[in-house]
Amino acid sequence: MAEHWLQRTELLFGAEKMKRLHDAHVLVVGTGGVGAYAAEMICRAGVGRLTLVDADEVQITNLNRQLPAMHSTLGQPKVKILADRFRDINPELQVEARAAYLTEEDIPQLLDSEKFSFIVDAIDTITPKCTLISEAWKRHIPIVSSMGAGAKHDLSKIQFADLWDTYHCGLSKAVRKRLQKMGPKRKLPVVFSTEQADTNAILLVDNEKNKKSTAGTVSYMPAVFGCYLAQYVIEHL
Repeated sequence: MAEHWLQRTELLFGAEKMKRLHDAHVLVVGTGGVGAYAAEMICRAGVGRLTLVDADEVQITNLNRQLPAMHSTLGQPKVKILADRFRDINPELQVEARAAYLTEEDIPQLLDSEKFSFIVDAIDTITPKCTLISEAWKRHIPIVSSMGAGAKHDLSKIQFADLWDTYHCGLSKAVRKRLQKMGPKRKLPVVFSTEQADTNAILLVDNEKNKKSTAGTVSYMPAVFGCYLAQYVIEHL
């Protein structure tokens, strides 16, 4: 029997589950340190369709942790680099790259544009993050969300939880507060770290769009957050 690039994955999951992955369409919003790794792991597992959404281009400060970041890709849209990379991994993959910043007004139209099987939320800005979650809930689209990986470095403290059970995470706290104002409380699966953030690794900024601070990061931390997100999506599909 001729070898197939997915034969090791099929050996683990079986043909029926592999077909479910092949038939699925996953939306990944935010393709930075966390989202890009989540998207690649989902791609390598054999998903049939991916839609990637992120407005950012590769910057020099992305080189320490982000999958699409190399000196040769500086200034290029992250979603385009990833789409080309994923097609090289799986030429049969249907992948759409949307280089756009999502506003509150854009999100309902995005979610109504296709039939998504699952959403990966790797946004680090409160308003679009909470709007995406809320609109996914309204449409009964399964979603898993990443909380804050910045200013932390202990991989052993990463875990799955319901948003409402998280702690030692500033992003979780802000998301909870915003979602409480947006409608009824619902369960939300998230990846977060119980590690206390290092306050010395957080820097206030005034020159970045939609960001009041930036946090120190290390290569492996957001990548593992992304792998956790991918595991959740793959197992639930």
